[in-house]
Amino acid sequence: MLLAIDTATHTASLALHDGLRVRYEATWEAHRRHTVQLTARLAEALEDLGVTPEGLSGVAVTLGPGSFTGLRVGMAVAKGLTLARSIPLVGIPTLDVLAAAQGRGRQPLVAVLQAGRGRICAATYRWRKGWQRREGPTLTTWEELVARVEKPTLFCGEVDERGAEVLEQLGDLAATLPPAHCLRRAGFLAELAWGRIRRGQTDNPVTLTPIYLHQPS
Repeated sequence: MLLAIDTATHTASLALHDGLRVRYEATWEAHRRHTVQLTARLAEALEDLGVTPEGLSGVAVTLGPGSFTGLRVGMAVAKGLTLARSIPLVGIPTLDVLAAAQGRGRQPLVAVLQAGRGRICAATYRWRKGWQRREGPTLTTWEELVARVEKPTLFCGEVDERGAEVLEQLGDLAATLPPAHCLRRAGFLAELAWGRIRRGQTDNPVTLTPIYLHQPS
C-alpha cells in the first residue's frame, strides 16, 4: 500500500493506493496545523483500511514549492516512515500534482500556487501521454506570467482575484479551469508516484530536499 502525503500549502491531502486504485483519500484546510492534523489523519486512514504502518510499501510526498512549514512536516513524516521500514520514497513537485488532475488537452497548461506578497509560483505543461512539465517552477507575478502568453492557454490552481482580473485581460488566450479542478488531491500524487516506482525511479530519503523558490526565513 502506497501512502501519499501532500502538506505543501494550506490545503493538505492524504491518500492510500494499492497499485490498482485509490483506497482512501482525504483533503482538508490545514490552517498551519499540519503537524497535529497530519498525524491524526494518517492514523484515521490506516485504521479505516485496517492497515498498519508495517503494511506500507512506499511513500510519496510533495516536494514544493509551497509553505516552508508544510513542506518540512510532510517531508519529515515521509522520510521517517521510509527510513524506518526501508521502503521506497518518491518526491513529486507540487505543481505536477495539480497538472495531473487535469484532463487531456491540446493547449498549454499553466499550474499556479500563491507565494505571498503578490507573487506566484508557476509551471507550464504540454500534453504528451500525460501532462509533461516544460518550464518552471518559477517565482513570478501575474503580470510577468501573462506577458509571455502568446497562444490559448489553460490555467489551474490558486487563481486569486488579482489573477482573475489579469487573465480576463487576455480574452480568448486564457481559460481558467473550475475550482474543483484546481484542488490538489493526494490520489493524483499517488498515481504519479506509482508510475515512478514501476520505472525504478525512487529517491534517496537522506538526500531528498524540498523545492524552495526563495530562502526560508
